Amino acid sequence: MAAKKGVARKGPAGEDTDRLAEYRGKRAASKTPEPVPSEGPLPEGDDDTFVVQEHHARSLHWDLRLERGGVLVSWAVPKGIPADPKTNHLAVHTEDHPLEYASFEGDIPKGEYGAGQMTIWDRGTYETEKWSDREVKVVLHGTRVSGRYVLFRTGGKNWMIHRMDPPADPDAEPVPESVRPMLAEERDRLPRDRAGHAYEFAWGGRRLLAYVEGGRTRFTDARGRAVGGPAGLGSRLGAALGARPAVLDGELAEVEGRETYLLSDLLYLDGRSLLDAPYEERRERLDGLELNSARWQTSPWYPGEADAVRDAARAQGLPGVLAKRLDSPYEPGRRSGAWRHVPV
Repeated sequence: MAAKKGVARKGPAGEDTDRLAEYRGKRAASKTPEPVPSEGPLPEGDDDTFVVQEHHARSLHWDLRLERGGVLVSWAVPKGIPADPKTNHLAVHTEDHPLEYASFEGDIPKGEYGAGQMTIWDRGTYETEKWSDREVKVVLHGTRVSGRYVLFRTGGKNWMIHRMDPPADPDAEPVPESVRPMLAEERDRLPRDRAGHAYEFAWGGRRLLAYVEGGRTRFTDARGRAVGGPAGLGSRLGAALGARPAVLDGELAEVEGRETYLLSDLLYLDGRSLLDAPYEERRERLDGLELNSARWQTSPWYPGEADAVRDAARAQGLPGVLAKRLDSPYEPGRRSGAWRHVPV
């Protein structure tokens, strides 16, 4: 975007207007790292720049900003830019932002408007097909999002955003509504094929599957029934995954005096089911997500280390060890011999 020297913009009655007055009124330049330009003529660009910023504020959302008339016209999109025309997402119209905001990333301090981390999720150029007070049609050309979109006003500041093109990924599968967890058989002994299995601690907690989409999380229990998770867990876990849809298997258990969600399997990620993938691959992909915090942890797994895990479980007073065959698929709702629970 090559901004040029501009002139003052005129309002509907011909008067001079300050399109950034609301933006400046919500921010103190001395307290926020955000760009806060002084009042004056707006720059003249080419009206072809867009940016999508991931905003970890009080509630995770994505901000879509389109360059128009010397400012970035902005919408907050709680569930992100839809990739499929079957799904429309809410888009809340917010104050215009300065053009400099198209390159802004940083942490807005606590106590300031929009406090939280802001990162650039995607940016690029766009073409305008229609622009009115009630409908905006554009063609986005970005790295992560491209295609024809329409924003249409539904009432007040509330708009909806709809993808007009076919799905960005025609082969993408929707996040499953419910998956019943795979269960282990109860055995007295560890498997003879020690090298063909990985070993996990049996924590003795409550089984809980997490379904993350659009930065939000819902949960089901051991019977596949919808349940609520611990307060704050869902929103924070959703924020950790951001725009990546996923289904996680784990259990709530007490670890060092704190209730922790211990993640042990990955059943779906980025539009693809992983149920048929071998356990070893699922665990490696789960590790790659680096999901570790004070509220949740990726539970460790130890290929081939049966005796060491059993001894550690006994020393920690845990109820047992889980032995899982490295090549085993995930069999929803089935108690399978590919997994075995061995008490210590």
